[in-house]
Amino acid sequence: MRNGTQIPLIVQRRLCAAALLTSAFFLATPASAGECPADKVSPGFRTSGETKPKGVTDTVLAAIDLSKEKVNLTERQMRIRRLVVQPGGIVPWHSHADRPALIYIVSGSIQEYASNCSVGIEHKAGEVSIEKLGVEHWWKNTGKVPAVLLSSDIFHEMKKEDEHTM
Repeated sequence: MRNGTQIPLIVQRRLCAAALLTSAFFLATPASAGECPADKVSPGFRTSGETKPKGVTDTVLAAIDLSKEKVNLTERQMRIRRLVVQPGGIVPWHSHADRPALIYIVSGSIQEYASNCSVGIEHKAGEVSIEKLGVEHWWKNTGKVPAVLLSSDIFHEMKKEDEHTM
């Protein structure tokens, strides 16, 4: 009841919903996945923490010695991408002359057709493909399920033709 008049139930519900949405909007703290919310950033807040690993298995699956690659790190970025290659899907011919990469096969399998191999090379879930100087190839999913890959590379951000290749 307001000023002697009763507010209809439908109006009460709409007002309540609007109040909830408004408070959720103002109370929500926008942040990207894995980042500190903007309103919680406080430089120097922590100066120490746990110093011994516990319950962690750290296994290097593959590595590339960048000192042996012909890579100028100027205008480069290190990136990781998730590629989903559908059955019959193709990652076109490309070179790793100046873009070393490690490709982890998360699920499914995929065939690599390399310049130095007369047969396709099957990569299965749990394996890593090392792509470095001298590697030129293309990939095709010859299976019946999508192949999911994680690609980590040192990428030349100025080269747009590499945008959809591994």
